[in-house]
Amino acid sequence: MDQENKLIVNSESTNLLKELTSSIETCERFYFSVAFMNFSGIQLLLEALEEANQRGVPGRILTSTYLNFTDPKALERVREFGNVDLKVFVTDQTVGFHTKAYIFEYKDSYKVIIGSSNVTQSALKSNVEWNVEVISKQDASFIKQVIKEFNGLWERSNDVTNQFLHDYNELFQNLKQVTKHNQVLYEKAEYIAPNSMQKRAMENLARLRSMGEGKALVIAATGTGKTYMSAFDVRRVRPHRLLFVVHREEILQKAKETFEKLMHDFNLSFGLLTGTQKDIQADYIFANIRTLANHYEQFSPQEFDYIIYDEAHHATADSYQKVIDHFDPTFTLGMTATPERGDGRSIFDLFDQNVALEVRLHDALEDDIVVPFHYFGITDIEGIDLSDVGVDNVKEISKRLQVNERVDFIIEKMKFYGHDGEKRKGLGFCANLEHARYMAEEFNNRGYHSRFLSGDDSGEVRQQAIEELEDDAQPLQFLFTVDIFNEGVDIPSVNTVLMLRPTESPIVFIQQLGRGLRKYQEKQFLTVLDFIGNHTKAFLIAIALNGQRYYDKESLKVAITTDFAHLPGATHVQMDKISANQILEQIDQEKFMSAKYLKEQYHEFKKIRQGKVPYWLMDYYKYDGSPDPVKFIKKDRTYLNFLAKAEKDHQLTQLLGNEIFERTLRWLSKQLPIKRPFDFAIMRYLLQHEAVTLEQAKTEIGKWVEEVADDSVRHAMEYLSQTYFDTREKGEVPQLFEWDGHVLKQTSVWSELIAHPVYRDYVNDVIEYGLFRYEREFGAVNYGVPYFKLYEQYKMREVALVANYRKSHSAYRGSGLFKNGNEFFLFIDLHKEVDSDEKNHYNNKFISRTQFQWESQNKTTQSSADGKNIINHLSRRIHLHLFVRKYEEIEKNITEPFIYIGKGNTISYKNERPIEFQFELENEVPESLYIELTEKVELD
Repeated sequence: MDQENKLIVNSESTNLLKELTSSIETCERFYFSVAFMNFSGIQLLLEALEEANQRGVPGRILTSTYLNFTDPKALERVREFGNVDLKVFVTDQTVGFHTKAYIFEYKDSYKVIIGSSNVTQSALKSNVEWNVEVISKQDASFIKQVIKEFNGLWERSNDVTNQFLHDYNELFQNLKQVTKHNQVLYEKAEYIAPNSMQKRAMENLARLRSMGEGKALVIAATGTGKTYMSAFDVRRVRPHRLLFVVHREEILQKAKETFEKLMHDFNLSFGLLTGTQKDIQADYIFANIRTLANHYEQFSPQEFDYIIYDEAHHATADSYQKVIDHFDPTFTLGMTATPERGDGRSIFDLFDQNVALEVRLHDALEDDIVVPFHYFGITDIEGIDLSDVGVDNVKEISKRLQVNERVDFIIEKMKFYGHDGEKRKGLGFCANLEHARYMAEEFNNRGYHSRFLSGDDSGEVRQQAIEELEDDAQPLQFLFTVDIFNEGVDIPSVNTVLMLRPTESPIVFIQQLGRGLRKYQEKQFLTVLDFIGNHTKAFLIAIALNGQRYYDKESLKVAITTDFAHLPGATHVQMDKISANQILEQIDQEKFMSAKYLKEQYHEFKKIRQGKVPYWLMDYYKYDGSPDPVKFIKKDRTYLNFLAKAEKDHQLTQLLGNEIFERTLRWLSKQLPIKRPFDFAIMRYLLQHEAVTLEQAKTEIGKWVEEVADDSVRHAMEYLSQTYFDTREKGEVPQLFEWDGHVLKQTSVWSELIAHPVYRDYVNDVIEYGLFRYEREFGAVNYGVPYFKLYEQYKMREVALVANYRKSHSAYRGSGLFKNGNEFFLFIDLHKEVDSDEKNHYNNKFISRTQFQWESQNKTTQSSADGKNIINHLSRRIHLHLFVRKYEEIEKNITEPFIYIGKGNTISYKNERPIEFQFELENEVPESLYIELTEKVELD
């Protein structure tokens, strides 16, 4: 074999871990020489090492004590493999050890990977690392030299004996205590800087204040740093007096200490307002709501410049309302992890619908404000058959899961994968209370101290169990429960989560996963073991893990076959082949846009809400992993129509009997999810005002985006007055607004419609949902004109809208190429049918991530106007915008949108009728999207 070299980096579609695991699984012998390794990295290699052990493939792993970074736990785990010899190079003050080399021996060749990566989760998956892979014949001089060097180091190194492990572990633990003690030095305020989430929140808060807004809400999961964020913002604003209100007194002192730390140089006094302490003269007061509700009248309404409500989802309660109504601060900030409305009141209304920031699970992973998780999807034992059990038949599911053999299997896998940290601290999520009780009893019988908790247990009992689990000196290792820990409970030290029942909802899956993601002292990662049975809804796991704004069969299948490589950071997802194939088959068979599937999604969501009917689109906005209600709209044209059918609600059906209301709701709903906030921001203003000028409209739009072009504001006003509607559209949509070139006014149709409180509420709900969802997905960035976002999905009419196109829909409907001045839009299909045996029906394809081939329409010649414009587009200052889709349809009669991949520049062309163009893309397509668009997933 001739020598081959390649560079291995950690990226969206590949990483060093993939290269190492595939090499271990195919080689005849392997050798590692790494400066250090820890358990976070070894856990990711366990299955590959075990597979090599089963095949009888021998290996040698050499690491070192350099800087004492190597984790004794990693050494202990590697020693358990009978096929692996382990040695440690002991360093001293004069000799260091920096090697990072991985050697794989094959029948007549060697593969050598040398570079920068040690065996840690970050080095294998997410760090910026360079590793060079060389494949060469066994007798090559380079290979001989590498083997010679490895053997020399091996001979100079120590065996990992019991005595060595004991001595090294003792040293390692002592050094950890010293390091932990020294870390206190770095907690001075001048060393503390806001993380990326906190910076974004502060920027948005400043923007809202500059627009004259006096209230805002920040939504972020527990553990993401909301208290520090608020303190950073207060430090920037410097109010004379501050009131910080909490629901639970136990977090009050910690909040006060955070502010004192960051504002140590402000010459301010800090005090508490509680049942036992009333520092009402302090500049910055930290109060629990119970005490404040009895003493708020001691303060004038303008007493405080800045008020913060922590756990703001409680703010709709009566105890909060009288406090909120009393005070009139310059600025009010609400912070919550769960923005669910309470008592029929909207938390968004309380904060004037101003969401400064929302951080969901994938955002938190991206920003490194939670720990990464290592998820292992494990096929359940053969004796468990759930194929004929409905998701609602919890009693039968629980009965079938209570099998001793399954408990032994769970413990076997738990021991195999291990956990981060010294003491195992686990949560086990069960099917029902009987299942939780059974699991706790059986774990106790096998020597794993466990308890089960239910909703019937008092808060004191739950808190005592949590404290016992978190205490390293206590024997408790597991708490088994049904759903009381899904949300709102903070157990930072949890390092293991067991998913012991079929996944019934992506929302519940994410909530349960989130219980172990809080950062905690030296915690590096969370271990998640999911026991996947042959349940008919196993594919919901893929939807939950995927975490994308939109998905279809193809994107889900690619995510599974690439081990969800698009997930950020060192997070790792690994399903065994049986589970992966089962889920792939279910995805193939499922019809995601069928009435049956959509109704199942709806009823499962309703069940999560304890049976409360989700009357509003905004109800879906508040849950990470909730079903996308836009799919319900696509099925029945409005959410209200879908809801009326799902609930068999005749009153809702009667509401839709008003033709003006139904047609208006249909037109608004058709625009979801919105691709620009301009139109909806203007309509939101017109819910309160009879007319809006261009300047006022620009101000309203400025609450959602940093800035907006004047022409885009004008285009939005023209669009809302139906200037670009064709005859068919004008017949379908009521005339809601009138435009005279300067002012957009309500028509009588709109004013009469919103005068009806119920109609108004539903119209407002669509507008709110459109704006809040836009803000969550795109933030406040100004995308210019055309208002395109790279790799976002667009329908043709949406492209026209965000490009400020000033002709009717009929002018471009059905065209593969349409033009707006010097902006050319190419709409390109890569394949015709999802189940076609032919590779390609079109001559359109990616040559690489930066080069694309496109075949023009059949009539186009090089001498035609279009041909000349595309050939000479650079000299003529024409921009070619490329929109591609893999298939026109994935599910029958459901037309797929296009994905914007940016501008392309013509680098070559040939042939006539059609012309074959080669474009150089101005933006390199992300690897994960490139794989999704170019590869066809086949079942093993």
